[in-house]
Amino acid sequence: MKIGFIGLGVMGRPMAAHLIEARHELFLHRVKHVSQHLVDKGGVALDSAKAVAEAAEIVILMLPDTPDVETVLFGENGVAEGLAEGKLVIDMSSISPGATKDFARRIAEQGAGYVDAPVSGGEVGAKAASLTIMAGGSEADFERARPLFELMGKNITRIGEVGDGQTAKVTNQIIVGLTIEAVAEGLALAKAAGADPAKVRDALMGGFASSRILEVHGERMIKGTFDPGFRVRLHRKDIGLALQAARELELCLPHTASLEQLMHKALAEGLGDKDHSSLYRIVAKQ
Repeated sequence: MKIGFIGLGVMGRPMAAHLIEARHELFLHRVKHVSQHLVDKGGVALDSAKAVAEAAEIVILMLPDTPDVETVLFGENGVAEGLAEGKLVIDMSSISPGATKDFARRIAEQGAGYVDAPVSGGEVGAKAASLTIMAGGSEADFERARPLFELMGKNITRIGEVGDGQTAKVTNQIIVGLTIEAVAEGLALAKAAGADPAKVRDALMGGFASSRILEVHGERMIKGTFDPGFRVRLHRKDIGLALQAARELELCLPHTASLEQLMHKALAEGLGDKDHSSLYRIVAKQ
């Protein structure tokens, strides 16, 4: 297929590479030095989002935040200006569920389909094509997108209608963030008490406290290796989206709110571009 891909960051670059390797024709926007290899592999660099939408049957977005998606879709020379009836937009960014529904409505007015399909798994999952993909959209649009999802991920679920994918993602980010905080607090206590945190972690991995976060991020906390990964500033953005949705629903999420404050502190301490496991530094006062 002719695929447009906009958003060639840490996650987007390997995701786009998998599509090129599967012999899809890829049209790219915002190609920089770090993404030039995608052009070398056969991708076609174009000078606007509009041009990408005109050339492609399906346009995939992988952008940092809600305003970025809105600008790429509806700004000057944006995707919306290049769409035609029957085309499909797939937004794999992590953004506001409410804004997603509005964007989909505006795209539908042009006769195009829309699927929100945020991911979990980080850079490691993107490179390994093992991402968890949480999708929202019509059954027909989801099935049209599925073959592309299967090139980028392993656990692929249609949650429901447009916006439901983003709701699943903010749910994921709450659970991941609070578990990171719990592991950080536990290992900080172990160290302060004079126990070997590495041996504590090994013991816990054989019990009910075992988790992927204790395994991977616990090791990062012990070794002090906090290269991203998934940046604290992006996780904080997602937690903000969760709290925004909670306010709209008049729902109380007290521990999510305290997690956001911890992340504010991490950014103030210069950890915004470190892996989210670096919250350990704030908890352990390192």
